[in-house]
Parts: sequence; C-alpha cells; structure tokens
Amino acid sequence: MARHLTRRDIEILVNIIDVWEGKLSWDALCDAVAPLIGGRPTRQTLSSHGQVKTAFSHKKELQKTGFVAGKRPASLSIAEQRIKRLENENDRLRAESSRLLEQFIRWQYNAYKHGMSKDKLDAPLPDIDR
Repeated sequence: MARHLTRRDIEILVNIIDVWEGKLSWDALCDAVAPLIGGRPTRQTLSSHGQVKTAFSHKKELQKTGFVAGKRPASLSIAEQRIKRLENENDRLRAESSRLLEQFIRWQYNAYKHGMSKDKLDAPLPDIDR
C-alpha cells in the first residue's frame, strides 16, 4: 500500500510546483519529488490533495500564458527566482482564499436555511478530557 503524504510532503510538493521550470506533468512531478519525500507517489495520490491540485492547475495556467524570464546575472537570477516563487505562492494563496470564502458563504447559507442560529454556530468547542 502506498504511504500517505504528510503536511511536510505537501509543502515540499507545492514549493516544487511553484518554482517549476519547463513542461509540467503529473509524471514529471512524481519523478521530481521521489527523492525528496522518500518514494515515488502516484498521480492519484498527488491530485487527491487540494493544495497540490490547486498549485498544479495554477502553474499550468501560468505556463499557458507564456511568461518567459529574461537572462540575468547570477545574483539577479536568484532574486528573480525568489520573486517568481513568491508571486506564484501569492497567486495560489489568493485562489485558495477565494475558494475558502466561497465555501464559507455556502455553509453560511445552508446553516441559515436549516435554522441554525448564530449562537449555535459560535458555541465553543467541547473541552478535551485526557
């Protein structure tokens, strides 16, 4: 049975997708992360995680627009890579935030529709007795 991805593995995957250069495919991504996470995951494993799937589709959209970075000296090239990675991460987080906001609005409507009051929704979680 394939091993499950940890939160650290998912962060590694998302970071690799953010700085990916060249043609991106699920197989290429699986091959690239194999040495970093201790085994080659399957495409299905990667696409089952929302963060990885969102980062992958966002990167594919960016590649379709055809952004090509110019050649720079080494120090500027490193800065350009960092800026590009941060911009990709920023765009990905904006998309994820938008998706979560839509989900919250849907939950809010459904709670209202089923007669849940604000007091019930704001009730504290029960204490854990260990």
